[in-house]
Amino acid sequence: MEITSKSARQWARLGPRGVYGQAILAIADKHDDLMVMSADLASSSGLERFRTTYPDKFLNAGIAEQNMIGVAAGLAKEGYNVFASSFSPFIAMRASEQIRMNLGYMELNVKAVAIGGGISMGFLGNSHFGIEDMAVMRAIPNLTVVSPADCVEVVKLVESAASFKGPMYIRLTGTANCPIVYTDDYEFEIGKSILLREGADVTLIACGSMVYQSLQAAELLAEQGISASVINMHTIKPLDEARLQEIIAKGRPIITVEEHSKIGGLGSAIAEYLSPLGCGIRHLSVALPDAYIKTGDYDYMLGEQGLDAKSIAQKAETFLTK
Repeated sequence: MEITSKSARQWARLGPRGVYGQAILAIADKHDDLMVMSADLASSSGLERFRTTYPDKFLNAGIAEQNMIGVAAGLAKEGYNVFASSFSPFIAMRASEQIRMNLGYMELNVKAVAIGGGISMGFLGNSHFGIEDMAVMRAIPNLTVVSPADCVEVVKLVESAASFKGPMYIRLTGTANCPIVYTDDYEFEIGKSILLREGADVTLIACGSMVYQSLQAAELLAEQGISASVINMHTIKPLDEARLQEIIAKGRPIITVEEHSKIGGLGSAIAEYLSPLGCGIRHLSVALPDAYIKTGDYDYMLGEQGLDAKSIAQKAETFLTK
């Protein structure tokens, strides 16, 4: 898919779910072994056009994520390159046993795609919030975990994942009218983070929807005379250790920002990496609380939970002055 400022704006209006469907459709004629599955969410996953264009490459498993992953594993065993999607909590936790044994243990070539990650399901509430999913998926050996920053990166990730051999968990965050991080084509590699902004005082490391918010927070911090780097750590497992070593060598504080529980996500992954090194780098985790949270409009909830740019900047200022 051609990436331009115009396409970036169009995809942003569509949102990550719709763009996922478009990206899958675009790669279909380049991957004869492609098989796409949905747990009765073709429409919500942007896959309706794919389903009608390639009916022999699409399977609806019904509202049965555990069975979907089992069938996906069987298809992968027969040589198919499978993308299987559902809402984040249902594919990551309801089907965690199947992902653990069939994908992680058997290392089968299935991409489990979580739509509506974080709190993007808004008014549908805690049953549909995907706020513990990274903790569960990170704990499964052999599973690569990736969360794209915006709709352009959804396209880049789907294209890369189609050629990636092995099990992967793809976490889509954000809603329609998704903020734009990238307006032009750029180099994307699974497992390799991206430096978006260089600063001298602190490093913000973010994934998914929080990359844009962190960039905006860096702008607010600059107005207060604080210079912040911003890293897009789209791959949460494995972490880009080379990048982390560069950050550690500079000795600056680190702030991780994620639309996930403070337990088990990006912040935990960075802390687990830093702890045995004994490098003395200060680390603040900005994340969702270990709690069931109220429902509401997505943007409103980001503010309520301290995950909008203003809140992130305020937390950073407080942290840096301690």
